[in-house]
Amino acid sequence: MTPLVPAICGALVVAGLIGMVYALRPAPPKPPRPARTVTPFGRLGSRINQLSPRTRKLIVAGTVTGLLVALVTGWVIAVVLVPAAIIGIPLLLSPPPAAASIEKLEALEEWTRSLAGKLTAGQSLRSALIKSLQSVPAPIQDEVGLMVSRLWNGTGTTEDVLRAFAEDLNDSTGDVIASQLILAASGRGQAGLAKALDALAETVASDVRARRQIEADQAKPRTTARTVTVITLGVLGLLAFTGDYIEPYGSPLGQVILAILLSAYVATLLMMRRMAIAKPLPRFLDLQARNAQRQNEGAAA
Repeated sequence: MTPLVPAICGALVVAGLIGMVYALRPAPPKPPRPARTVTPFGRLGSRINQLSPRTRKLIVAGTVTGLLVALVTGWVIAVVLVPAAIIGIPLLLSPPPAAASIEKLEALEEWTRSLAGKLTAGQSLRSALIKSLQSVPAPIQDEVGLMVSRLWNGTGTTEDVLRAFAEDLNDSTGDVIASQLILAASGRGQAGLAKALDALAETVASDVRARRQIEADQAKPRTTARTVTVITLGVLGLLAFTGDYIEPYGSPLGQVILAILLSAYVATLLMMRRMAIAKPLPRFLDLQARNAQRQNEGAAA
């Protein structure tokens, strides 16, 4: 026996003893788990209540239709397939919510130009912000209204009100405009504020034109996918009543294969929709992210 074998055995024994001592150490007390106040069924019910009345009607109609199709044809998959098709296909083929973001940018451009005109006329920043509510565009009317009410009620300084205004907008472009106004409110950029706001409005207008062009380009593949989907569903519907083309899918194995094929098609539509949604630019006046970073730094210290 070579001396290496006893050495290895001794090392393993020592390691085992160390592990046993470590295992016998008392574990630190675990923090108590928060009491569960909402059951899974209650959470599901709250989510259903958050749906729009139209969506809830579609769910009921799709479920009833799927049950009827399953009873008539014997296709059990229809119980899931029909409601999913009625609710999911229009949602997947609808344009992503980019139009609202573009309208918000256009409203910010118009509001910025109007604010620059008031400042050029000799009004103070506070007075111009308050009077801007009279001609504010609809997409940002609520945010500007909250800002004006804070100014009237004296909720903090003008800088605090403008930071809260940036939080209400929750947009990177809004952060740029709000930061320029904050500098002016602190007395460091009042002189050239009107020109700076005009320049910002031009930049926002260019961004709006670029986004509209991107949205027009992204609408083309969505239109193609919508056309192909409608034609496919129409052909399959005709074949279901006029031929034996879909008869093999009536078996249990055929229904499993059909579910896999439809899932792959839906996954393709979902991937196309995700590719069409642009990620928002990161904000630099995000108070929530800054507070979270400070809490993490304090916990690490």
